[in-house]
Amino acid sequence: MDKRLKEIYGALTSTLGTIESAIGSTPSKLHDDVKYFLNVKGNVLQAVGNALEVDGQASTSLEKIGNQIQSIGNLTVIAGLLVHLENQAAQKLVIIGNMLQAIGSIIESFDEFQDTTENGRLYNIIGGLLQGIGNSMQALDGAYQLHIPNRPKQDFNTIGALGSWIQAIGSEISLIGQIKEESQEINENRVE
Repeated sequence: MDKRLKEIYGALTSTLGTIESAIGSTPSKLHDDVKYFLNVKGNVLQAVGNALEVDGQASTSLEKIGNQIQSIGNLTVIAGLLVHLENQAAQKLVIIGNMLQAIGSIIESFDEFQDTTENGRLYNIIGGLLQGIGNSMQALDGAYQLHIPNRPKQDFNTIGALGSWIQAIGSEISLIGQIKEESQEINENRVE
């Protein structure tokens, strides 16, 4: 598969994952098992999408490093969701995973300031920053749940759910930016 198409496909896969995870994180009438499945599957799609984007990048850059960190963050969240550890240990894994995703998104955004491809730059910067904000809110939600265990879980869900949707919106904006960027690069290579 062409490297540019691999980056677009990776961004699309990651975006679908953020949407699934956001649905799974949103307080609703869905059964808890369905929400759990959506959250796990969404994080798997995000990890795979970020890994595809890494594979599509030819050289080492902040974008590539940011995608690697995001993928590691998703894998850490998945471990926290799947591994049957003491509840606090699992929650800490989810918090760390969300923070890694936030850091990776912000690092990836910084790369766009140096990118020579004009198309999609602003979309990628805004999208990456929104993803970083959303993941930070999810980590904050987890920290609140960990350190204030006696409060009802629904008191915290608003922060985490809002963060999930901010991440999903940021991912969608980044997908648009990635398509614009890769399309420009494909067109420039055809002209040469």
